[in-house]
Amino acid sequence: MDLELRGKRVLITGASQGIGEGLAHAFAAEGCPLHLTARSADRLRALQEEISGVHGVAVSVTAADMTEPGACERIVDEAGEIDILVNNAGVIPSGPLFDIGPQQWRDGWALKGFGYADMMRLIYPRMKARGGGVILNNIGNGGEVCDPNYIEGAAGNASIMAMTRALGGTSLDDNIRVVGVNPGPVDTTRIYTMLRKFAQTRLGDAERYHELLARYPLGRPAHVREVTDLFLFLASPRSGYTTGTVVTIDGGIASRRSVA
Repeated sequence: MDLELRGKRVLITGASQGIGEGLAHAFAAEGCPLHLTARSADRLRALQEEISGVHGVAVSVTAADMTEPGACERIVDEAGEIDILVNNAGVIPSGPLFDIGPQQWRDGWALKGFGYADMMRLIYPRMKARGGGVILNNIGNGGEVCDPNYIEGAAGNASIMAMTRALGGTSLDDNIRVVGVNPGPVDTTRIYTMLRKFAQTRLGDAERYHELLARYPLGRPAHVREVTDLFLFLASPRSGYTTGTVVTIDGGIASRRSVA
């Protein structure tokens, strides 16, 4: 299926590892020029060289901490004209409410929650002036599951889900689509770090994390490509009537509820 993405310029935040890195490769394979941003200049340069060599597309980068004043503005200015924005930067810490101090809570939301809002606020008017575009928010199923041991993530993700629906509800009037994606566990370094933490708390041994892993649907997390392929479709004109909604890809975890 031709997704009609070739030539579309894509800005991806948090692009140096995990799902962000997978998204960079996936869009580049579709022939999309990229602008990538993350904190690590070294990782960005390595990814820039790798993608340019493998896929033959133009890749530019901005190394920046998006929580610093003026950073988002610099990223957007250096990115130039953008057809697709993928908000992906930020990791909200796990743990119950009483293990997360006030400053840690604020720091956890600074990049993901406020960063997503800042990038949309900056990019949306530029897309509108150019005649349209697509904004994709990588959120996470924690906003649906509401696990007390991931309470900050549950609250933060739920707020981004609401923000996505609110902005996307009328955005098609400006020929802009705003869509969220809620991945569950994905085969990246982050999920194994979280599993080890949960295993230490629940089982008394971080190395028993594989016992928690076995409880996932199919006994595994999602493959990165299973997630990035969804982003590609949602970004494409093939999904041109999709906006103001959030698509969950978690093997059914958020729907495993019982009345008894």
